[in-house]
This record gives sequence, C-alpha cells and structure tokens, in this order.
Amino acid sequence: MFAVTVEFLQGTFRADPDGLAATGRQVEGEWPPSVSRLFAAFVAADGTRESCRVTDGSELRWLERLPPPVIHADPRVRHQPLNPRYVVKQKKTPAEDKKDTCQEYPARSGRLIRPGVRVAPRVPRIVYRWDVEPPSKGVFESLRRRAARIGYLGASDSPARMRVVMQAPESNFPEGAYVPDEFGEKIICVPRSGDLDILDSAYDQWRERGASLSRQQFPALRHEAAYRPPGRTEPQNGEVVAWLRLEKSISGRRLAVLTACFKAAVLDWFDRKHGEPPSLLHGHGFSGPGYEIARYLALPDVGFRHSKGRIHGLALWMPGDAPVEIRRKSADAARSIRQLVAKGINVRVSPWDAEAERPFAANPKRWRKSSREWVTAVPAIHERRIALDLAELTRWCRHAGLPDPVAFRSARTPLAPGALDLAPIEVNRPGRIGPPYSHVELRFAEEVTGPVAIGSGRQRGFGLCVPREPRSGDGQ
Repeated sequence: MFAVTVEFLQGTFRADPDGLAATGRQVEGEWPPSVSRLFAAFVAADGTRESCRVTDGSELRWLERLPPPVIHADPRVRHQPLNPRYVVKQKKTPAEDKKDTCQEYPARSGRLIRPGVRVAPRVPRIVYRWDVEPPSKGVFESLRRRAARIGYLGASDSPARMRVVMQAPESNFPEGAYVPDEFGEKIICVPRSGDLDILDSAYDQWRERGASLSRQQFPALRHEAAYRPPGRTEPQNGEVVAWLRLEKSISGRRLAVLTACFKAAVLDWFDRKHGEPPSLLHGHGFSGPGYEIARYLALPDVGFRHSKGRIHGLALWMPGDAPVEIRRKSADAARSIRQLVAKGINVRVSPWDAEAERPFAANPKRWRKSSREWVTAVPAIHERRIALDLAELTRWCRHAGLPDPVAFRSARTPLAPGALDLAPIEVNRPGRIGPPYSHVELRFAEEVTGPVAIGSGRQRGFGLCVPREPRSGDGQ
C-alpha cells in the first residue's frame, strides 16, 4: 500500500472548491480536501521540468496514474463562513485616489476580500490510502522530499505537515472512511493521467499572460469521483440528496401546491444549467424498471403532542440506481433554490444547516430514524380502487422499495398527532377525480430506516410516514 498523511497544524483548513468564495455565496467549505488539491501541492513543492531542484519529476507521473484513494477523514466538522473585509491595495492610476478610499489609510484605496469558509474538524488529521503496489525506492524517496517541502494545503492560512508512508497508519476515525463508490453521494475531485501536462501548459500561459489566466479556463483538470461518506452503507432503495429549510412554516393544506412548486423550481434550474431534465426527475416517458422516480417531499411537524402539521422543510429523494451525475446535478438544483412562489405561497428557502437542530420537523435526523412501526404523516393515495388488506399494502411497500409488512391498520382520519387531514380537492390534481386515500400505520418484522413513503402519490409528497413513538407497555 501507499499512503499520504496530512496534519493541519492550526486545526483548520480553508479552500475554495468551486469559485463561490469570491461571490460571497459559499456556505460550506471543502471537506475532505480533494485528492486533486493534494496532487497540486506535490507538483508545486518542487515544480516540474527544469524547475525541479531536489527531484527529477518522474515521481509525479506515477502519482497521477493512481486510482481514487480511500480517505480517512473526520466527518464531524464545523463550517465557519468568514466575514468579508477590505484590505489596502496599491494604487495604479490617479483615478483610484478618488474612489474606494480607505478611511484608516488616507489617499489609499481598499479592495474587498471574501475569504470563504473555514473548516474545523475535530481531528485535524487526514490519511489518503491507496491499496496498490508500493512505488520503487527512487519514486518513494522523491515523493518524501516533495512532502517535506509542502507548507500548507489550500489557502496559506492552512499550514500542514505531510508524510508519505508504505504502511497502514493508525486510524483515529471509528466512523470509517470516505470510500470510492459509483453510487456515493459525496463528490471529490481526483487527478488523472495527463493532468501534469495540462498543469505545465497552464503554467506556461500564466508566465506569458499573467493574472488574466484563471483555473476556470482549464476545465479538463476537473475529474469528479463519487465517494460514500463514513458511516453510510451503500444505498439500496434510494436516499435524500438535498434537505431544505423554509424560512417560515406553511400550512399542511398547501402540501400539493408546495411540492408542485418545488418540483417546477428543480426542473427549471436543471434545464437552464444542464439542458433537458431526465425522465427520472419529471416522470414523463419514464421507461426504467419498477416505479421509482424522484420524490419531492414536504416535511410537516407530525407525531408529537403539540404538533400542528405545519410544513417546515423540503427534501429531494432519488432512487439508489439513479446515475451519480444525475443525482449530483439534481442535488445542486435543489440547493440552489432561494424562494418558492405559487398560489398562496411565498417563502424563502435555504439548504439545511448541518449544525442546526431546530425546527426538528426539517431536521434530517427526524426522517432518517429506524423503526419497526411507521404511520403516515400525509395521507397515502391508493394505487388501485380496491379494499385495503395486507396483500395490497404489501404491494405498495414493494413498489416503494420497502420490505413486506406484517400488520397494518388504516383510517380515513389521521392516526398520529398533527397528521394532515386533507380534503379531496387538496389531494387530487385539478380537474381530476382521483383514487381514494387513507392514513395507514405499518408494522414490519425488522427495523426500517427512513425516509418512508408509500402509495401512488409518493413522488409528490403523499404517503410520507413518521416513525411511531413507542407506547408504554410495548414489547421488545
């Protein structure tokens, strides 16, 4: 094996992964630091070609051909957005004497700096591990010399110490590691063979053109690999790719309108950014196996004594067999929504803050629980116009990617505090006579991990369930 260990000497890391820092819209920093960033640090440590001083550069060819590594990094991090500030800049023309004057330095102008987001992990140590044949002694020694010359990773205020080893370092992360997985939801940039030539070309053009050259002019340097985060098992039946929070809660009776508006906003952003959305997102012309397409979920306050059924958040669920690229683009589309406007709805939207706890109805922890018993927070729409029995509920669960239930009960009225009691006009699409709908409580032989949604309307938020809180006297 071959591994690179990185220790952040000040316990923090700052970098700009996608260029958003300069716009002031960056809300989360890069974590873990990308493998491409690590490779660029090795390149800069001693340069290439005639710039090499302590190596001959051949070791970089070996490094760029490696597959994506396993990354041992602490997933428990705090993202701290830094405040913009003004710094004094050297004047270039007489006209600048009269604008952007800095009060603390008369006759000097100021320049706005947006430093982005600083990431503070609980354990400021990372291990990049490749399970490959170790390099030759010469290549290893050259990489060791380059590692010793690296002073920081990312921004210059992220000093780091690096080592290269050919033995398994001790892991400080019981949660596991970031593992390459084509169906993983975490996207990390990695190097590929040929990147060294592109970096050399970029450096030559920078020497000729100066600061007018930017990294964005070399998109061939960006190679994305999907990773599965620590503690997450490989998705089987799908998972939520984006969690959103509403600035103010909305009545549960507006659920159908809200999820339709949410869907329209995702499709509109996807169309403007990437072209025509796939059928997986809108459902028209869907020809894949089974019944699974994207689900646009509204998250109401249900299941507790004082719950009132008001909607506090949104979630975009994607099936587990959805292509990684579609899942990533769909998640970006959902997180880019800032406001939803429809009939009776005008609300600001923001991505869920991982450090927040309230409102609990919008917290992913509420919907990711495991339980043997689930009860509908939103009525489930029947798939067929027949009486409900265990065989029919089993059919529903199989269509939704759930195990077979062992028992159930149903009612026209809610079975949980705060569950939505909707009128037909609030469930059926305008101008249509829809199928019947019911509230259902399901019991499974084993624990099922949420989010759970059943029935034919689960793609537009109906049939969403909450875990039933244990009652006194329940058996194990």
